[in-house]
Amino acid sequence: MTTIVVTGANRGIGLEFVRQYTALGASVIATARDPARAGTLAALGVKVLPLEVTEPASVAGFAHALDGQPVDILISNAGQFGPERQSADDPDIDGFVAVFRVNTAAPLMLAHALKPNLIRGRDKKLVVLTSKMGSISDSSGGSLAYRASKAALNMIFHGVAQEWAKDGILVGILHPGWVKTDMGGPDALITPERSVEGLRAQIAQLDRDRSGRFFDYKGREIGW
Repeated sequence: MTTIVVTGANRGIGLEFVRQYTALGASVIATARDPARAGTLAALGVKVLPLEVTEPASVAGFAHALDGQPVDILISNAGQFGPERQSADDPDIDGFVAVFRVNTAAPLMLAHALKPNLIRGRDKKLVVLTSKMGSISDSSGGSLAYRASKAALNMIFHGVAQEWAKDGILVGILHPGWVKTDMGGPDALITPERSVEGLRAQIAQLDRDRSGRFFDYKGREIGW
């Protein structure tokens, strides 16, 4: 049975990952900052563990709770859009730092903590959800904190893919599309169901050739 860890799983894309993988018979370990308030997630019958992705003690506690359990697929889904003030003329610098902690530093901290679990897994797939807005070569400007945090995330995990290739770990850097979630808003183009169907297909196709490259949920490669 495939064991999958999904962070930020109490709503949106993370919750849909849990729904779909559970329906396919996978063993899913889901995380939420407060499991007691994640009733919809708990109702799916999966193991729910507390995790605050920006807190080193919480990440260490989560890794300890897994107790060396093999993990086939780790999906770092937790993220945020950032502060209201993200323009060059009126930047909220504290907000910039905060969004980098969540979107950029936290996925690396978690990957480092769970690397032994991935090495013990069969698939050894490490997946981070990024955004096309993190593409520097295809940028319309605006939302500077969010864009920069995702561009930095892409750079980090492009490097992780190269450094950890020797350990057999494959790295997926995936854009889920503009999704109808609390973050994406009601005007977004696709549903969480459609996004996750596509993302699951990309995860299934992840191999050495695609590791460390930047793709969307339809399998189209995105320029850095």
